[in-house]
Amino acid sequence: MSTQKCIIVGASHAAAQVAPTLRQQGWEGSITILGDEYFLPYHRPPLSKDFLSGAKSIDNLFIRQPAIYEKSRIRFALGVTVSAINRADKQVVLDDGEHLSYDKLVLTVGARVRKIDIPGCELPGVYYLRNINDVQQIKRYTGHDKKAVIIGGGYIGLETAASLRKLGMDVTVLEAMPRVLQRVTAPEISRFYTRVHSEEGVKIVTDTQVEAIQGDKNAEAVVCKNGDIYPADLIIVGVGVIPNTELAANAGLKVDNGIVVDEYARTSDPDILAAGDCTSHFNPIYGRQMRLESVQNALDQGIVAANTICGKEKPYSALPWFWSDQYDLKLQIAGLSQGYTDVVIRGDIETGRSFAAFYLKDSKILAVDAVNSPQEFMLSKKLITDKADIDPTRLGDSSIPLKNLIP
Repeated sequence: MSTQKCIIVGASHAAAQVAPTLRQQGWEGSITILGDEYFLPYHRPPLSKDFLSGAKSIDNLFIRQPAIYEKSRIRFALGVTVSAINRADKQVVLDDGEHLSYDKLVLTVGARVRKIDIPGCELPGVYYLRNINDVQQIKRYTGHDKKAVIIGGGYIGLETAASLRKLGMDVTVLEAMPRVLQRVTAPEISRFYTRVHSEEGVKIVTDTQVEAIQGDKNAEAVVCKNGDIYPADLIIVGVGVIPNTELAANAGLKVDNGIVVDEYARTSDPDILAAGDCTSHFNPIYGRQMRLESVQNALDQGIVAANTICGKEKPYSALPWFWSDQYDLKLQIAGLSQGYTDVVIRGDIETGRSFAAFYLKDSKILAVDAVNSPQEFMLSKKLITDKADIDPTRLGDSSIPLKNLIP
């Protein structure tokens, strides 16, 4: 058996993909995953949905069961923090001073929540939603007819709003920008989600700046700059995430809005690889550098990293895709819409709950937001990757099967 050692820092989605793939591709050395939480790698998307609403337990969240890791001889060290990387001696340093040697190192350290800094932000009852412990704490404040205020109208905020409404809570979403989802969707999609949440009983307030959180021993209300006050038993902040790049930067690795990796998931040190939310990589489909917060990216990049370590280099070239579940809505997103010039709607977006919004530039589809429209989502992937020329009029005509538009 090989004496080579592979250490994976971060017990994340990417880690759960890298480790077993290493075994499948022939890695005979040891594999150790270091995680700062006390849980095996778990699915994060259900945290704001089924786990928060109580439909799933912790055991339902695990990406793989313990027996799978044991069979593949994958060792875990949980509840530990890596404080430094010593590249010269090829060691990682733990916060308790222990040094662990590696031959190959993989950084799957993900991202952390972006925090707000306003008076009262540290009061009990103010939470961020990123891990299991966050949701366990939040659940202490949930209950029928209790009031929740969510700061941030992005996907995490809206998903959380939907889950809390299912629990019978009075929910208000406060968004600083003129519309919800402004950074990631077209105005038509923002209007759709505002309508649906309003129909479900959520109050959405846009163009509002949060100034402070009031409360004595616990958070009791959110105060806005315009003087409006929103009473709350629970406050959840969802204003984005920041990639965890400090460990890499302190080790002298190249960092630029993420740990910079090549198409084989290698950092600027060939013996250190990275995968997932923490990485910045070049996407050949869109011809630019990007960092993705996506489960699929973590999995795809994890496979690439494992292949590279095993000497079976396969370049990473995947179409980004995402999803969001809210109420009875399943939103599936293919591609990236930045730079679009036109939006074509296929289906009833004004009164219905099933449609597809296509983002176009020069008659080519850049991305699609498909709500309860799985066929449009699947077929659009091909249209995007093929860079097919599309007639916008025919694209918006739902009487014409979408498959007929594929060249």
